Amino acid sequence: MAPEVLLQALSGIETFRHPNVLVGYETADDAGVYLLDDRTALVQTVDFFTPIVDDPFVFGQIAAANALSDIYAMGATPLFSLAVLGFPKGKLGPDVLHQLLKGGADKMREAEVSIIGGHSVQDQELKFGYAVTGTASPDRIYRNRDAKPGDVLILTKPLGTGVISTGIKRNLTPPQVAAASVRWMLALNRPVSEALRDLEVHAVTDITGYGLLGHAYEVASASQVTIRIESRQVPLIEGVWPLAEAGLFPGGQEANRRMIGEQVRWNQTPPLLQRVLLDPQTSGGLLVSLPPASAAALRKALEQRGITAHEIGTVHPPMGFCLDIR
Repeated sequence: MAPEVLLQALSGIETFRHPNVLVGYETADDAGVYLLDDRTALVQTVDFFTPIVDDPFVFGQIAAANALSDIYAMGATPLFSLAVLGFPKGKLGPDVLHQLLKGGADKMREAEVSIIGGHSVQDQELKFGYAVTGTASPDRIYRNRDAKPGDVLILTKPLGTGVISTGIKRNLTPPQVAAASVRWMLALNRPVSEALRDLEVHAVTDITGYGLLGHAYEVASASQVTIRIESRQVPLIEGVWPLAEAGLFPGGQEANRRMIGEQVRWNQTPPLLQRVLLDPQTSGGLLVSLPPASAAALRKALEQRGITAHEIGTVHPPMGFCLDIR
């Protein structure tokens, strides 16, 4: 759903707010947080979507990794999940459903997360995902609202899954490019979240449907800072550029542009690169705002785990707009 449509729908709705609710939907954080006691907070999210690959087993895996990502972005440990399924009766056979659920179970098992139930409905189009519940220490919850001037921005996965998935649907994505995109979408953000636990961390979000710039805008707006992105330092999945040149962007890319509106200064950023930076992602990496020393420690820790993290920008005092793209 386009961000402006969701904001309009939520406008003026008054909800009951228990004093133990630490994080609600107001600042567009990745998950809700409820305080259980002085040492434990409950963290919960839900995420489901339509297929972006043809293989139902792989789609199930990606759906699980994508749902888990919100929990990792909050600094929490996922404990259990509920499957959410919309299945088109008469269009797909039972083996497709079996492979879909098997793929999701495979990824949840890798993450050591129990599937304790779920809910299914008949639908016109296949949809799948999970509601995931985890726990965190109340004083170690990562939000999207505390980025500070002087921080460095680290991105842990390359961009391009939206463009590549659009190409897959039109049979235009080369097999090796599709395979590379799938590998990134299947990679859990668990090791990044764990590596952050011993560092000074100011803000974290995962890069999903609003694209890199949409989610960076949310961080900048909530933190009341300006974020500068060095566009040519942003990693891209190998092979995505020819697909971008062919115009294979999902519709959400333009919705993301409308979302940031006049809060961006593009400077000399080429129009095509602008579109890539707005590309909606699935199971994307974490965007982390933290002091330079912590950023260096994070990159070193992730390198030891075989993960290359990229420094893509910096945080500055407010300049009258949220995003400064160089």
